[in-house]
Amino acid sequence: MATTLTFTFLALVLLLVEKATVDGRTTTLGKEHVRGIIGAITDYSSRIGKEQKVAMEMAIKDVFNKTNQRFDLHIKNTHSEPVQAALAVAAWDLIRNQQVQAILGPHTWEEASLVAEIGNKAQIPVLSFADTTPQWATKKWPFLLQASPNQNAQMKAIAAIIQSWEWHQVIVIYEDNDSLLSEVIPHLSDALLEFGAEISHTVALSPYASSSSLSIELKRLKGEQHRVFVVHLSLTLAVRLFERAKEMNMMEKDYVWITTEPFTSFIHSLSASSISSMQGIIGVKSYFPQNHPYFQNFYTRFRKNFSMENPAEDKNEPGIFAAQAFDAVQIVCLAMMRSSKGSQPLLDNIMLSEYNGLNGKVQFIDKKVTPAHIFQIINVFGKSYKELGFWSKRKGFSVTTDERTTNNTSMRSLEKVYWPGGTWTAPREWTLPTYANPLRIGVPTKSSFKQFVSVVQDQSKNSTAYEGFAIDLFQATVGSLPYYLPYNFTPFDGTYDEIVEQVYFKKFDAVVGDVAIVAKRFRHAAFTQPYTESGLVMIVPVRIRPQTTNRGLLFMKPFTKAMWALIGAIIVYNGFVVWLIERNHNPELKGSASNQIGALLCLAFTSLFSLHGGKLHSNLSRMAMVVWLFVALVIMQIYTANLTSILTVQKLEASVNGVESLQYGNAVVGCCRGSFVAKYLVDVLRFHKGNIRTYNSPEEYAHALRSKEIAAAFLEVPFAKLFLAKYCKEFITAGPTYNVGGFSYVFPRGSLLLHDVNKALLNVSESGRLRELEKSMVASEKCVDYVESIDEVSSLSPTTFSVLFMLTGGTSTVALMVHVVFYKLFGHKTIWRHLGVMRNRWTISPRLSGM
Repeated sequence: MATTLTFTFLALVLLLVEKATVDGRTTTLGKEHVRGIIGAITDYSSRIGKEQKVAMEMAIKDVFNKTNQRFDLHIKNTHSEPVQAALAVAAWDLIRNQQVQAILGPHTWEEASLVAEIGNKAQIPVLSFADTTPQWATKKWPFLLQASPNQNAQMKAIAAIIQSWEWHQVIVIYEDNDSLLSEVIPHLSDALLEFGAEISHTVALSPYASSSSLSIELKRLKGEQHRVFVVHLSLTLAVRLFERAKEMNMMEKDYVWITTEPFTSFIHSLSASSISSMQGIIGVKSYFPQNHPYFQNFYTRFRKNFSMENPAEDKNEPGIFAAQAFDAVQIVCLAMMRSSKGSQPLLDNIMLSEYNGLNGKVQFIDKKVTPAHIFQIINVFGKSYKELGFWSKRKGFSVTTDERTTNNTSMRSLEKVYWPGGTWTAPREWTLPTYANPLRIGVPTKSSFKQFVSVVQDQSKNSTAYEGFAIDLFQATVGSLPYYLPYNFTPFDGTYDEIVEQVYFKKFDAVVGDVAIVAKRFRHAAFTQPYTESGLVMIVPVRIRPQTTNRGLLFMKPFTKAMWALIGAIIVYNGFVVWLIERNHNPELKGSASNQIGALLCLAFTSLFSLHGGKLHSNLSRMAMVVWLFVALVIMQIYTANLTSILTVQKLEASVNGVESLQYGNAVVGCCRGSFVAKYLVDVLRFHKGNIRTYNSPEEYAHALRSKEIAAAFLEVPFAKLFLAKYCKEFITAGPTYNVGGFSYVFPRGSLLLHDVNKALLNVSESGRLRELEKSMVASEKCVDYVESIDEVSSLSPTTFSVLFMLTGGTSTVALMVHVVFYKLFGHKTIWRHLGVMRNRWTISPRLSGM
């Protein structure tokens, strides 16, 4: 504020001594019946100023041609030093000497704030073309209006582009002024956070940065891992930046450059030599319809007028700022015409105006012109640029602005992008820095289970070997990355909390080992997705369950009820078949009805244990009994095996029912030394701290459990699998599984490697390699644990024996049918006697015929 007042005072002094050196230009269509006077402040030396000047002059002429109303336009050129003094002089000159009723411009917020102070004192509306205006500005200066859309919505378009390519970290390069820092960057940061991305850091460049200072900044950026840059610079500074980046080989493969409105909107004006240093840039700019006849007429006239006034310029096409200036003059003229017909102030008429201009519908809401809703996505390619498509908050990405067009949340749906370095493949968001050394990876030496991670130091050879499941999996993961990642392992002889802190202190670039994911460790580092099953379980000794009185029907368990019923039915049926065939040959099978029924059942059930071959007279009954005895033997053997399994399993059970019994009995429990589990047992499971013992190896756990030094051991699920694989006959899990984080690899917070490592870890898991490594580790313990409850031993159903039952039932049925048929035909003669008679008759018949 002090600076503003100083320059305002300087401007007043300059006016008093009549030494103003500001150039002015007046556009008028005659002094008679002038309906209003408009002032404008711009810089003729800039492309923005040149386009705005031509557009505003065209607007004054168009108003006269349409309404026959005369307006004066006074334009002040501020291309002089000091800039602030020139602005102050220009503003006061327009107000006092030219008696303007409104002032348009300038383009930057720093300049607009100075003019707003002067316009507010004179109560003259000031329409700023600055790309952003702080929220508090319109309250401090009631006569200030923002005539250009703010950049907030554009930041959402940029965030959508970054999300489309799954980038997570960006660097913002911006022009060093307060408005950008307080308005644009926070909006970009918020928009990125919605998509899970963030600004890693920012780089502020002075508007007058020298080539050497640009080189220093770019060299520093080149040495970083980040490769996605969002450039929010003015045209002149951006051109110089990209020229230096091209010289330093930063417009090559793996680099991403995204530019915003202040630069993108002037790409159409750049020379071929400048464009050549920007190949592959993605740009975002406000969209205004260019296929409308109204714009086409403006476009043709603008090119002609611009070329006449600026013959040195190679390109003469109008941009968004020319369209904004044209619309601003038109809307002020219309407001002046309404003000002359009534008593309403000009400021109110401007804010109430609605005008269909080159930018579409133009109106002011809360003293700011309606923001842009559609943005055009362009891609610098060849001698100019190509239009990739559009983005809007409501529709996302689309190829055209047609309401019926297909919309998408990803930029990948648009035309293919030409990236820096001449590639059509999207770069990843980072690469190894040019000065990078191999990653320093810490490996814990105090793992209780060496199968996971083992550090073996050979003093004689002065070497260290790193082995175990965690090491093998990490090597497979790094091998799955799409690029080479150098690294060196370093042993760390400390607790797991301490090794995670070393990442925070930048002593390690990562940690590989059996490090559990714990909430408090997130303060110091980030974790990959867990590569093991998560959970905490209780390990206790196995004991034999005493026999109980409710096991009287346990012998029925091997078979289902349907199976028992079918066995009974087939026994009775086979007995009936044998009885029916043998009753005429065995007097014991005759007699009263009750005697025959008893004989039938006795014959049926005793046939399970003996063939009765010597007592059977018919070969049919012998055939049926042989098959049934074979089936019965198979069924009895399977029954015996299943019952034995059930009785054996029934006797094994955990020696501790649950955590509650341990707590009630004030029992001593064990856990891994240096692990988070000890704290979990105290804070969550409410064990007394003095009742917790820590151990370093599975052997120590086993000895402590056998000797009853501890009643139970609490192990993480991956450790529990290994422990039970080795001691499967002595110990068992008991109680619930407590939800805690699994094992993971550790990286610094915000590490660009984290995303790629997670993706590679998924690839290793989906390929089956992770499962293979885990099975190999467990199998190395040479033991298979098989502990299950009685409910897990299934009873056998008839389906299991369907073939056997069909065999015995079919055989008995065939025997029965043969017996019945021959009994009816030949009475008591057997089939064999009948066949003998038939043979004799066949032998005698030929002899008789010969006689």
